[in-house]
Amino acid sequence: MRRIVCVGECMVEFAPIEGQSYRRGFAGDTFNSAWYLRRILPEEWAVDYVSCVGTDAISDEMIGFMAAAGVGTAGIRRVPDRTVGLYTISLHDGERSFTYWRSASAARSLAADAGWLGDQLAGADTLLFSGITLAILPPEGRLVLLDRLRHARSTGATVVFDPNIRLHLWPDADAARHAIAAAAAVSDLVVPSFEDDALLFGDADPEVTIARYRAAGATSVVVKNGPGQIVAWSDREGLSSLHPPGVKVVDTTAAGDSFNAGLLAARARGASLAAAIDSGARLAGHVCGAAGALVPLP
Repeated sequence: MRRIVCVGECMVEFAPIEGQSYRRGFAGDTFNSAWYLRRILPEEWAVDYVSCVGTDAISDEMIGFMAAAGVGTAGIRRVPDRTVGLYTISLHDGERSFTYWRSASAARSLAADAGWLGDQLAGADTLLFSGITLAILPPEGRLVLLDRLRHARSTGATVVFDPNIRLHLWPDADAARHAIAAAAAVSDLVVPSFEDDALLFGDADPEVTIARYRAAGATSVVVKNGPGQIVAWSDREGLSSLHPPGVKVVDTTAAGDSFNAGLLAARARGASLAAAIDSGARLAGHVCGAAGALVPLP
């Protein structure tokens, strides 16, 4: 059995529904990708999640939700006296903003035990992590995570990094830039969003974004660009681009996460980079057509 491992933080999500009500669920960038990967990959692929949660009732419920979705939970460590984070979504014309409560999140101790973390990553064919995964960790934890990912890459894993830049999680922009560059240096595939990278790094166009991650050591880069043209490069297939299909946007929550899942699932099954981008764009378009992070598939 082959194995994809997603690393990060799952949270309690409150998404708006009609009137003044909210629907409670569980979501988080890399977990969203794991959820979609489990739905589109064949059973010979295991999809596992690596994180930390508390020992309270809501943590129990979260693990139960993951397991019921078919996502492996053996890589989740329980941390006493901690719990899971929570966020609410606000929508305006389909675009979302978030309010977070995560100061007591157990996922912040994800890299506190380097030996445990290395064991959870061992044997993976593909490893996915994000800039949010990095941002919630203390500086020493970031170094541990990157070291363990570097080791996994050296033993044959494909490491995938989505910068998913959320500046409010970082002490300052310089800290974010430094950590993102360090993460790209241990990664094979980087899947940034152009709007985020342009804001943080001043990139003039997606080609500049690609050049920066190539210089850091990535062997493939796929630059997401909302409804605009997706531009990609790999050392084996060169440059490619795609205009994603037009969709009626209801909610952009998890658009990038589902794109990552569609892309990685297609690559896992041997698709070309161009075909994998198309798979990612189609899945993201479907997800944007409904509310919430985790949208049922046809």
